[in-house]
Amino acid sequence: MSRPSMRRLSALFTAFALIVTAFVAGAAPAGAANLLANPGFEAGSTSGWSCQSGTVVSSPVRTGSYALASTDFGKCAQTVSVVPNTTYAISAWVRGNPVYFGVTGGPSTWTAATGYAELKLSFTTGASQTSAELYLHGWYGAGTFNVDDVTLDGPGGGTPGAPGTPGNPAAGTVTSSSVTLSWGAAAGTVTGYRVYEGSTVRATVTGTSTTISGLTACTTYSYSVAAYNSAGESPKTTQVSATTSGCPSVGLPKHALIGYLHASFANGSGYLRMADVPDAWDIINLAFGEPTSVTSGDIRFRQCPVAECANVESEADFIAAIKAKQAKGKKVLISIGGQNGQVQLTSAGARDAFVNSVSAIIDKYGLDGLDIDFEGHSLYLNSGDTDFRNPTTPVIVNLISALRTLKNKYGSRFVLTMAPETFFVQVGYQFYGGSGGSDNRTGSYLPVIHAMRDALTVLHVQDYNSGPVMGLDNQYKNMGGADFHIAMTDMVKAGFKVANTGHTFPGLREDQIAFGVPAAVSAGNGHTAPAQVQAAVNCLARNQGCGGYTLRGGASPAFRGLMTWSINWDRYYNWEFQNSHRPFLNSLP
Repeated sequence: MSRPSMRRLSALFTAFALIVTAFVAGAAPAGAANLLANPGFEAGSTSGWSCQSGTVVSSPVRTGSYALASTDFGKCAQTVSVVPNTTYAISAWVRGNPVYFGVTGGPSTWTAATGYAELKLSFTTGASQTSAELYLHGWYGAGTFNVDDVTLDGPGGGTPGAPGTPGNPAAGTVTSSSVTLSWGAAAGTVTGYRVYEGSTVRATVTGTSTTISGLTACTTYSYSVAAYNSAGESPKTTQVSATTSGCPSVGLPKHALIGYLHASFANGSGYLRMADVPDAWDIINLAFGEPTSVTSGDIRFRQCPVAECANVESEADFIAAIKAKQAKGKKVLISIGGQNGQVQLTSAGARDAFVNSVSAIIDKYGLDGLDIDFEGHSLYLNSGDTDFRNPTTPVIVNLISALRTLKNKYGSRFVLTMAPETFFVQVGYQFYGGSGGSDNRTGSYLPVIHAMRDALTVLHVQDYNSGPVMGLDNQYKNMGGADFHIAMTDMVKAGFKVANTGHTFPGLREDQIAFGVPAAVSAGNGHTAPAQVQAAVNCLARNQGCGGYTLRGGASPAFRGLMTWSINWDRYYNWEFQNSHRPFLNSLP
């Protein structure tokens, strides 16, 4: 969020634009899988490869602990099963003397680079082709070259004699501790079916349905299925996600209107008293609580001073108005951060100060919870911090710890929302800060969202002040239209591979997902006309009018709603946002 009325294509946008320009072709196809065994030589050997010469070395490497070192014409190759009439993408990171890279009988390329550089190609299999050989080799008398992080992305062809891929699974009955799944039978001789949760087999059955039990309430799980016989296993199906029941209620309507109230400052939109906020708003985020210094963790909130906001109410009236809103079922939160409120919890002391000071604000004003609006350089990932499931960067680890402490203190009805920019969430599909090669802030909200997913009430990504972002269809989307909101929100629901880390971010529950847009043209870059906003929601909630886009996460009838910056700007523009979208949200099933 930004305080100034017309200011926002900041250094963050510039950095984002540079990253997109530099790496515009860098992401693998959505749903693709690296078919190569030991693609980064992390086995500590050339296992999986057939190499005429070459050894595995610990330096120089691009990622991980090992890379390949070879010389001259020492060819290293690997053959994989592929699907006929299918396009595949291949890439390899190489350095040193000339390196030739290609597919036997297909395209090839080469380079010579002092540091690791990426070679990339694509090829299409023939009508009856079921295998392909990928190779790398050097040049006669040219000396040593290195290879790391090789990929061959696309659908696997399976093992000869193995069954065909089963029909995609569907979720049936869901309880607080179980999910029932069913799928279509596989072609060929089938001994049975294995149900996978990630790479873990959760069930082995002879029929085409099963119930997975022993699950945690209010948790999203994703499953795929493979058929097997004595010859081997089929390729896995696409994943299906299901969320167990038993989620605690925080008292929000099914579809909520969420807005930020300029409570501590004024700008061109003018000051609006809490008592004058219309009842259309279900969550009111007080903007902003800010730190005494970037790394102190000591958050302070004050009402707008009279010199800046002549019509500001007294503190007693402000608190009374909050209580009146809550009596009507509204939630009032303190929002921490914003454009000017950089918060870096670099130490345990800052973490504890954050918990204590935020608690003091919540208690003083009787608030319902907390909104995290960390922007700028508040969150980042240290080099090598590549697993969003187990982060190691202090500003990330300490924030997660602080939020967990606050949630535990206030209990199940504590409302926790987050308002990251696309740079910190969806851009993680292409670039993840800790893995190097990009801004170290890209995707840095992902470990926080993931760690707090059981306690997160609503994630409303700011679909504005954004550069182009690649969606799961591998097409770049630009803010300001329905297609941007559809693609960005679908990523949060479906989940996505996190850049080149080898990890997949699981999607959130649909009731946890909203998206944010500016209330008016003066409120931020990326204002979207009400008709386009509602077209996006119709696609997301009803799977209708998606404009050719296929929802990877499926329809979300419990889609939580819409957020805007800000209530003040909406009032300034005669309540266009509220008057357009409150009745529309009420009309959703």
